Amino acid sequence: MKIYVGNLPDGVTEEELRQEFGAFGGVTSVSIVTDKYSGQSRGFGFVEMAVVSEGQAAIAGLNGKALRDQTLTVNAARPPSQSRGHGTYGDKRGSRSSGGRQRRY
Repeated sequence: MKIYVGNLPDGVTEEELRQEFGAFGGVTSVSIVTDKYSGQSRGFGFVEMAVVSEGQAAIAGLNGKALRDQTLTVNAARPPSQSRGHGTYGDKRGSRSSGGRQRRY
């Protein structure tokens, strides 16, 4: 089960998240999303847990919990097409054949 973790405090590590979620069961992976230019955390990440019931317990136990004086937002991750409001085809960036650019004439 893939879990979204938002409102992460500055400086929190993947190992800290692994420990927090590990209290509820087996953690498969942890990733904190970073800015590609600065390398700084963007304030959210994802945790994967192998057993759905353990993931649900982690969501219930950690959503709203304070970590380093910031309240975490924890819920089941949505597929990328649902979270952005559009999919690969028919999105708002133009047709695929024009390289994503709109024609000027």
